[in-house]
Amino acid sequence: MTSPRIALVTGASRGIGRAIALELARDGAHVVALARMQGALEELDDEIRALGGEATLVPCDIADFDALDRLGAALFQRWGKLDVFVGNAGTLGVLSPLAHVDAKDWTRVLAVNVTANWRLIRSLDPLLRASGAGRVAFITSSAANKAQPYWGPYAVSKAALEALARTYAAEVKNEGVTVMLANPGRMRTRMRAQAMPGEDPTTLPTPEEFAKKCLPLFAPEWRESGRLYDFPTDRLMDFHAPS
Repeated sequence: MTSPRIALVTGASRGIGRAIALELARDGAHVVALARMQGALEELDDEIRALGGEATLVPCDIADFDALDRLGAALFQRWGKLDVFVGNAGTLGVLSPLAHVDAKDWTRVLAVNVTANWRLIRSLDPLLRASGAGRVAFITSSAANKAQPYWGPYAVSKAALEALARTYAAEVKNEGVTVMLANPGRMRTRMRAQAMPGEDPTTLPTPEEFAKKCLPLFAPEWRESGRLYDFPTDRLMDFHAPS
């Protein structure tokens, strides 16, 4: 019997992360679901089991970097490899003029959106290489290139994430690992509601629609790397096009 592909999804308890975790489970992957909320993870586990799949729950703050190091060691001990890594966990932070952003808020946004993904690359790199078909995708935003007022911490963090992803893609291009960015655009999520409280959510695409479109990025057959999948235009691009 062929062993399932092992897929780690961060921020898996709700929104985009939850939708991607469920889509991967439907596709036969064993999902390693990381998020802060134990109760929400258990609900996800119930849904995955109802689909006939299996999950491993990791209740953890993504900014607990020591825990991320331990996660890589635990995955190695159990499976010796990782086939899919979806870096989805993120935070909006405060919408404020840069000069008014509190230092702790700046630090938190950069820790969650950038540094955690670098720490996970450090922890998971040997496992992804061991897969033979490691597939990595980081969830980004058009804010990375818009430089609009009051979005400083979030925009800076997503620009840094895109540089991180492309650098890692260049480093593993001959190792059987692909690294993609995926931009969901305007989407029916809690973060979007926080940023745009007056917007009608029923006018927006759902995380489930986005997850279905992302699924090919995680397949062993996928060959593109160092590029961006833009959901609003449903196309691949080499550079981020504002949406």
